[in-house]
Amino acid sequence: MQKSALYPTIYVLGNGQLGRMLRYAGAPLDIQVEPLAFDAPVFDLPQNALITAEIERWAETPLTTMLGNHELFVNKNVFSKTADRFTQKSLLDELNLPTSPWCLVKSAVDFEKIFNEIGDKVVVKRRTGGYDGRGQWIVSTENQNVITDELFGEVIAEKFIPFDGEVSIVGARFRDGTTRFYPVTHNLQQNGILRYSVADDSNAHLQQQAETMLGKVMSHLDYVGVMAMECFVVDGKLLINELAPRVHNSGHWTQLGCSISQFELHLRALLDLPTPELQVFAPSVMVNLIGTEHNPQWLNMPFSQVHWYGKEVRAGRKVGHINLTHMDKKVLIAQLNKLRHQLPDDYQSGLDWAIEKLK
Repeated sequence: MQKSALYPTIYVLGNGQLGRMLRYAGAPLDIQVEPLAFDAPVFDLPQNALITAEIERWAETPLTTMLGNHELFVNKNVFSKTADRFTQKSLLDELNLPTSPWCLVKSAVDFEKIFNEIGDKVVVKRRTGGYDGRGQWIVSTENQNVITDELFGEVIAEKFIPFDGEVSIVGARFRDGTTRFYPVTHNLQQNGILRYSVADDSNAHLQQQAETMLGKVMSHLDYVGVMAMECFVVDGKLLINELAPRVHNSGHWTQLGCSISQFELHLRALLDLPTPELQVFAPSVMVNLIGTEHNPQWLNMPFSQVHWYGKEVRAGRKVGHINLTHMDKKVLIAQLNKLRHQLPDDYQSGLDWAIEKLK
């Protein structure tokens, strides 16, 4: 005899690691989460189902057309605004939230004005589709020809910002407008890919600023669920780099270091479940595993948690992550130094960075 479900099934557009971790987070609460490949067959959706997504963009298939336009897709109107950098930046301007100066690049003629009015060095980004460093170019007068004709109208130019640091905040908004926020987290990007996140109390002076900014975005969009905001820190102030209307790589540390992970928080918000204030246990570090073969010795690390995504290992591909946490930062630093011997050479400078952030 089939038992009745406590909650509606949540279908996830996309079946990568984020969908997988949403499914894990739902299991203890008996929340059925079904990640779906974009090319999966169309099916009859239960009347009380909910739809979410693990990514801002998806291939156009019969299934994504059906789910992406369905009335049960929570936040469906948000994705069209945030998936396109032009409309995302326009939204932030509308809300008077600080970003690097930017403009749409319509033709090669625009570059003279861009270099005069925005800066002599800019970052040109695809409006859609570019992520993890792809679809981005640093452009000056010497190499502006790297932006070829087919890209015009499809890219924006932002002022190159010599920032003091990169941080992010992950938060959630519930259907009644209440919010929850995790601590502002230090991030280190290498080759355009997030490699390390450090969550401790050293960004407390940025917390209220970040919560106000992200809260304003979520309220304006009437957003429900987890959203991430990546920022540059410049002279103690935040400039918004990008928004992500979903669970986010820089929030993975919450799986071990907080009372409720970002994945469970997203599900709780979608289902409007009772949720206490978030309690952070201890300083935490997340190490992204990029194009690296699995090492069984990672499992021998105390106060840590290995997530392996089951993907084929390829250069530049996210294949897993390791969370580490401890109340004593000295113990956490010792953990990172132990981990140093179990990771390839290209991780060493990032481990140095993470240790320095903890001192």
